[in-house]
Amino acid sequence: MDSTERNGQGVTGVNRRVLKETTHSGQIARIILATPKANILDRPTMLEFTDSLRALATHTDLKAIIVSSEGPHFSFGASIEEHLPGQIRETLALLRSLLEELVMAPAPTIAAVRGQCLGGGFELALACDLIIAEESAQFGLPEIKLGVFPPAGAALLPVRVGASRSAELIITGKSWTAESALAAGLVQRLAPSGELAVWIDNWIEAEFLPRSATAMRFAAQAARRPLLHCLKAELPDLERVYLDDLMQHSDAIEGIQAFLEKRSPHWAASSPQ
Repeated sequence: MDSTERNGQGVTGVNRRVLKETTHSGQIARIILATPKANILDRPTMLEFTDSLRALATHTDLKAIIVSSEGPHFSFGASIEEHLPGQIRETLALLRSLLEELVMAPAPTIAAVRGQCLGGGFELALACDLIIAEESAQFGLPEIKLGVFPPAGAALLPVRVGASRSAELIITGKSWTAESALAAGLVQRLAPSGELAVWIDNWIEAEFLPRSATAMRFAAQAARRPLLHCLKAELPDLERVYLDDLMQHSDAIEGIQAFLEKRSPHWAASSPQ
């Protein structure tokens, strides 16, 4: 390990939500979600993550950027509280900015997923070039259960697995096991439970370190073009539908409030209130 910020403290002494480290003589960077309990992607976490990516933008000697997590789960998704009216517009804007930075990263990006990978956490993984998962991983977009839908997931998931498979997750809110995600082409490799870090290290040494950093950077840019197109051309329109159309219905607010109040939602009629 060449350099690291794994003590959980930033320069001001404030607890960090995102950790960074480089290995293999600076050729591999790791960005690690480290928010206690569930690695929730709240606004401060998204800002830290974006800053971490921007700090790597000029590192043209990188051969891979690994996005991983501390604890048993990759991420339970975005902060539910930050989906309430008055906050959701900024929340969606910050997430889009983070995903765009990830898709413009200076090296191939790999999401290393264990446990639950849900909502905004799943959208983060979708913006990576490759997804490697432990056998225990679960992938899902449960937003429909809250009376809303995932704009970034709706933009990116069809690029990875096709429209019909995407519709199943987006419309029903069900989750895929790691094996189902592998069969759908979402996940590229499965690692045995408890062995994700070691498996990825071995894979990196065999498939990434021997390659030209310059060639890998341009290859990643070429492979990302469909994802980048979706983020630039489709996601803004999906966000408009979410903010200007969906949020005019009381169900969108009721679902969030019911979750926060730990009760069943009471859905209204389908017309705007």
